[in-house]
Amino acid sequence: MIAPRVMVVEDEESLGVLLRYNLEAEGYQVEIATRGDEAEMRLQEHVPDLLVLDWMVPAVSGIELCRRIRMRPETQRLPVIMLTARGEESDRVRGLSTGADDYLVKPFSMPEFVARVKALLRRAKPEVLSSVLKVGDIILDREQHRVYRGKTEIRLGPTEFRLLEFMMRHPGRVFSRSQLLDNVWGETIYIDERTVDVHVGRLRKAVNEGSMSDVIRTIRGAGYAIQED
Repeated sequence: MIAPRVMVVEDEESLGVLLRYNLEAEGYQVEIATRGDEAEMRLQEHVPDLLVLDWMVPAVSGIELCRRIRMRPETQRLPVIMLTARGEESDRVRGLSTGADDYLVKPFSMPEFVARVKALLRRAKPEVLSSVLKVGDIILDREQHRVYRGKTEIRLGPTEFRLLEFMMRHPGRVFSRSQLLDNVWGETIYIDERTVDVHVGRLRKAVNEGSMSDVIRTIRGAGYAIQED
């Protein structure tokens, strides 16, 4: 099962380490950015499942970054939790009206923080936490590690299973080879991008067996996507 990805934008090193530790203990994949401009650049490369954003990070403030990501179609629906030392009602209203989905005032407890993350993911992106994914006539059961197309069970290798799972979490969205490498194989794994083509070919052959319609789109020069219908 591919763990939900959380980006934490926090310039206070000790807090960043603490947030990472608690999120990873819950099974999330975590990346840390310490500047707003750094986070904005990373968000243009790949979109996580949830963003934890400090109000007062350097270069581009959290409040400004939140405003910018709400203007981009790719990040318009990205769940955002804002962290801040500002506890005034007017500041909370400003943060929420800019586009934050939730708001935590420092200092806060780690159990509450983790609970807020889970609640927001459950509400905004239920497919990330669900054990069963369904796109068209394809059903993927994360717990039993099984895939069905209609009533027929499809046998997949572990890499093809993770590839299908990731694409089914984002139906209709086009992913480049490098994005698939980062999200399915991991950012620390260095393999040729053509490896993606090989595994997509194996996945396509498996799910389309028996002359079924092709559910995987190849967009020339852009990448791959799974059909929503």
